[in-house]
Amino acid sequence: MIERCVRREYPIGSGKALQFIYGSKQAKTKGGLTATTATTNVYRSEQFKHTMEDIRSQCCSPDEVIFGPDCRQSLYCHLLCGLICSDEVQIVSSTFAHSLVHAFRTFEQVWEELCRDIREGVLSSRVTVPAMRAAVSKLLSPNPGLADSIHSKCSRLSDWCGVIPELWPNAKYVYGIMTGSMEPYLNKLRHYAGGLPLMSADYGSSEGWIGANVNPSLPPEQATFAVLPNIGYYEFIPLERPEARPVGLTQVEVGKQYEVVVTNFSGLYRYRLGDIVRIAGFRNSTPELQFVCRSGLTLSINIDKNTEKDLQLAVEAAGRLLAEERLEVVDFTSHVDASTEIGHYVVFWELCSEAAEGVLRGCCNRMDLSFVDAGYVGSRKAGAIGALELRVVRRGTFQQISDHYIRLGGAMSQFKTPRYVAASNAEVWQILCGNVTACYFSTAYSSHVRRACRGGI
Repeated sequence: MIERCVRREYPIGSGKALQFIYGSKQAKTKGGLTATTATTNVYRSEQFKHTMEDIRSQCCSPDEVIFGPDCRQSLYCHLLCGLICSDEVQIVSSTFAHSLVHAFRTFEQVWEELCRDIREGVLSSRVTVPAMRAAVSKLLSPNPGLADSIHSKCSRLSDWCGVIPELWPNAKYVYGIMTGSMEPYLNKLRHYAGGLPLMSADYGSSEGWIGANVNPSLPPEQATFAVLPNIGYYEFIPLERPEARPVGLTQVEVGKQYEVVVTNFSGLYRYRLGDIVRIAGFRNSTPELQFVCRSGLTLSINIDKNTEKDLQLAVEAAGRLLAEERLEVVDFTSHVDASTEIGHYVVFWELCSEAAEGVLRGCCNRMDLSFVDAGYVGSRKAGAIGALELRVVRRGTFQQISDHYIRLGGAMSQFKTPRYVAASNAEVWQILCGNVTACYFSTAYSSHVRRACRGGI
């Protein structure tokens, strides 16, 4: 059914897919079991190799690129293989929207080198992994015509807007997980995608598949997922009454929010996924879920409770001030500083280029005012929570954080920027603090705090 929905909306032929996918390292547990990401287990399995040969053949990149030990070299080769097959590509995809944005930010830096490889038929010296180099070199032969065409298109692009349909003219859509913590990357992805539709992938996790995107033409912000009741047993904890008993599929109420609980065939019993969803409606008798956020991130100092979604909305509100200056937030995270008598929120921003001090002060104030939780607003007015602090970090800081997690065994295509960093996460905290270039404190509630100190509130 899922396949038919997609094919009906976006019919494609027997072309190829430019897939930015990366296999992570595999490790052995003390019990002898193989431990790695779910996608790596699938890609490496013999069953997948035999039963999914048609799908594997659609990928522009050979296995040596997907399972390469250096993700930066793999990314360069993914881009090169995609350009070689530019007329055949009908889908551009990755596991997460973040990986797609990262891929095309990288393309902005290396496109001329890629053109040179294609023109001369010789792979760049930046690719040093022998197996990867040999596999990609087999696909290369001198093609000055293609190199000139790519160079001409890239040279006339304005700010890289619409680069995907320009270089891959037969692409039908861009595909990946685009909900939840991936939503902040959608504006940049739309910039690269031009008029191509963005299709959010089905709702799944390592613990099991949960729902199908049966309305693929909807924009990712409105995507809903029909629960697949034959894949597992699902229960829902009401968010407004977390102490209440979980309810079943047919007992959920439209418009209300729940945490998802799954019991699967692999042995997990009533496992709390930590995903918060809103019931958007029903498809026949199964509920359609709209992903809201993860439950793990809650910024709290006093009586305030701000979720990952609240943080995202605050950053987006402040980001609109940047957009007026043709600037953007590359990535962000947060921290609660409780080391002083009055704690406060700290938000770290990486920007695409330098911004004027006045603009950043305005962004800091706007972000502070955009947290609308009653506990936060009341505490800020009463002086029980200090002024929000915006810390701007150097370009490449969040890439350093990504590299750190990949060194620990993660896969680039599975990486999610942590939206909250505690000081106890020593290495990531050190990366952030060591790259701060400027700090700004909000003055949005200054008059309220002064009146509170005089007893006026």
